[in-house]
Amino acid sequence: MHAIEISKPGAADVLRVCERPMPALKPGELRIKVHAAGVNRPDVLQRMGHYAPPPGASDLPGLEVAGEIVDGDLGSSGFKVGDLVCALVQGGGYAEYCAAPVGQVLPIPKGWSPLEAASLPETYFTVWSNVFDRAGLNGRETLLVQGGTSGIGVTAIQLARAFGHRVFATAGSEDKARACERLGAERGINYRHEDFAEVVKALTGGRGVDVILDMVAGDYLPREIACLADDGRLAIIALLGGAKAELDMGQLLRRRLTVTGSTLRPRSVEFKAAIAAQLRQRVWPLLERGEIKPVIYQTFPLEQAAAAHALMESSAHVGKIMLQLV
Repeated sequence: MHAIEISKPGAADVLRVCERPMPALKPGELRIKVHAAGVNRPDVLQRMGHYAPPPGASDLPGLEVAGEIVDGDLGSSGFKVGDLVCALVQGGGYAEYCAAPVGQVLPIPKGWSPLEAASLPETYFTVWSNVFDRAGLNGRETLLVQGGTSGIGVTAIQLARAFGHRVFATAGSEDKARACERLGAERGINYRHEDFAEVVKALTGGRGVDVILDMVAGDYLPREIACLADDGRLAIIALLGGAKAELDMGQLLRRRLTVTGSTLRPRSVEFKAAIAAQLRQRVWPLLERGEIKPVIYQTFPLEQAAAAHALMESSAHVGKIMLQLV
């Protein structure tokens, strides 16, 4: 099969087309003929040599795919050969065929194309796990999304709004701030010209937000602590601003704050399957009713994966960057 491999750690041009054997299947896995695959920030980090795949995972990049089931351990999964599905995988998505644990496979939402469905797994699994499970966003609580026009950001904004929450989001330009608002954020905050902590405090009458989804960390942490409401929760999922920061532990004690973090890729199949079940029950109906829309910025053919990575690194995009094979 044709695939994209990382020839050596480096810039986007180290990605190259190669021939690989069809992926071998383990018990409980399905083989999917890939129609489309999502491009995500962890793919870029892996290409640069900063994010190795977990033991036993494919060395090929790509964490989410959509396509047609061709064979595998169907068992009592409810799927059959020929079904169109999307899946979260540990690697191997940049290829014509990909193996996926059956628990991490979901039907393509009715009305969605395989290309659109391939944009779902990585961001929806991540947002659900961190915003709704770990940080426990619920009721009338408010959410601040850092990086509102990223794939994660557009997912978090739309999903939280669909559940009736007030959402604020940061972005790096006025155009991107307005894009966040069109997606459902009450206020897009241009972090280059505004202090997001001051804006959030003003918008919430001095109370602050209940949950922050953060991909930056670093020197954002003190301001995030400052704009959390009492009993607020900060969920960190990436370290684009650096891995070290000062933290006022006194505020955590006095105001009962929670700072948590997680990475999804190394978690167990059972953990991810539990998220998949929640998404199918609570989120897939929203997608099928059109309450949440796909946000795809640009699509590239598989052999232009390097150009897709260059676009990802430019941060010029709003939403998802995709690779299309069929």
